[in-house]
Amino acid sequence: MDAVFAILVLGAVIFFGALISAGNERQRKALEGIREQTAQWAMQDLHLKREKLAREVKVDDPLAWLNQVVAKVCGENLGLTVTEVFDDPQALMCNDKNGHKVVFSPVSPDKIRLMPQHNKNQLLRMGKVHPLFKLPRDIRPKEISVLNGGVLFDLELMLAWPILSGGKIQSTERIWIYFCP
Repeated sequence: MDAVFAILVLGAVIFFGALISAGNERQRKALEGIREQTAQWAMQDLHLKREKLAREVKVDDPLAWLNQVVAKVCGENLGLTVTEVFDDPQALMCNDKNGHKVVFSPVSPDKIRLMPQHNKNQLLRMGKVHPLFKLPRDIRPKEISVLNGGVLFDLELMLAWPILSGGKIQSTERIWIYFCP
């Protein structure tokens, strides 16, 4: 009799454990759905606010704007001044207030590494020393995008870059800051 009672209790525990487990899984799926809906709502809300603000985007002083964005990303005002502009790959060389060279480019570090070596060598032989080709391998560039440069960063970059460099930027999604040694 005790064995039957023990088996019934064990069966009841297993049954209730299975019910609780199934209930937890159902609740997890419901919470995941709520999280996804909340994320979609937040993205839609950001898009609506951004569209409203996008109509009013203007960059009166591109250099001041660049200094402000860099200060937001780096945590300090570098006091940048533009010294030189490069094409293929696009780059904007600046000096900071201490005289250090800082290069901005829409070209990612991975793309720079993948550029054919013979193109780099030909440019170096012609006397055109592009600052992105002289960077050390262990350099850690900082990326600026709408995530850390401001909600309207890409739209403002599209307005500021042509004034700073004299040419149209290839990609406005993000730029990288390379601090030259």
